[in-house]
Amino acid sequence: MKNKNSLPPHFNPKNAAKYDYDANAMELLSAATEWRQAEGIKPAGADKKKVHLLIIDAQRDFCFPPPNGSLYVGGRSGTGAIDDNARLARFIYANLGRITDITTTLDTHYAFQIFFPAFWLDANGKHPAPMTMITSADIRSGKYQPNPAVANFLCQGNYVWLRKQVEFYAEMLEKTGKYSLTIWPPHCLLGSPGHALAGIIQEARLFHSFARGAQSNSEVKGTHPLTENYSILRPEVLLRHDDKMPLTQKNTLFLEKLIEADILIIAGQAKSHCVAWTIDDLLTEIRAKDESLAKKVYLIEDCTSAVVVPNIIDFTDEADKAFARFAAAGMHVVQSTELIEDWPDVKL
Repeated sequence: MKNKNSLPPHFNPKNAAKYDYDANAMELLSAATEWRQAEGIKPAGADKKKVHLLIIDAQRDFCFPPPNGSLYVGGRSGTGAIDDNARLARFIYANLGRITDITTTLDTHYAFQIFFPAFWLDANGKHPAPMTMITSADIRSGKYQPNPAVANFLCQGNYVWLRKQVEFYAEMLEKTGKYSLTIWPPHCLLGSPGHALAGIIQEARLFHSFARGAQSNSEVKGTHPLTENYSILRPEVLLRHDDKMPLTQKNTLFLEKLIEADILIIAGQAKSHCVAWTIDDLLTEIRAKDESLAKKVYLIEDCTSAVVVPNIIDFTDEADKAFARFAAAGMHVVQSTELIEDWPDVKL
């Protein structure tokens, strides 16, 4: 790029707060073509160092407060995801000629999932409220049981099998030190407006794609009804209780793609959940392969926020501890206000 930090004229950080803001692909194609020529931007395929930006779950349900977003990641500031998206879009434009690939993950759900109210009934036959925590002891005691209707389309009506599976699932979460089974409000339902990317991020990724001749890739996660899938690399639980076959599997191909990058940058929502567990799974795989690979991972700290539900629950401390652990393992915690080439250990 001819001018470091130059931003295209259409960029407006205030659009990060607009739920209905959307990108016009044809207008962006024209604008990106002009911008590429004016700024001397080279095709992504010519990059000597492959820089991959992974944007986790920057979807409307996470990025806007109610009544629009159903699971808003406001952080302690109350404007967390909105501010994060404004900074992240600016970062993409400022580093347009340095970022080779952008992949956006899409949390993708149906009406009945193990972490949704409709999946469960309490002892009175009522659905549990969002933010309810369900333990394996709760399931054994009958405090919470899976909705019998779920068995009809999940396991050929075998309700006994289903009860054993959900108890096993909760036990596995507890044994492996993961978050307890949390009942979330319905979010990122496939086909809903909340499933779509926030407009300012969709705009930035498309502009990058058109300007650099790079595909606008996405990775879907979260469709299996019997397990949470915070991480893009693997679901929370991989096994069935009866050991007859795996419940689901790791996203091995995408993992390999991430590790192949010379520089891997991670941002998105939420720092305490989908971002943290993705990085944790990535670190586990890196350690099994080559611990030195952690040094090429960069976490943009000012483009991610923790889940905070005022007066109910606050995951900020857990998120900060996770990032401290990732930094101790060799990953870099950075800020979006710095150019990529100014980050530690970067040589483009």
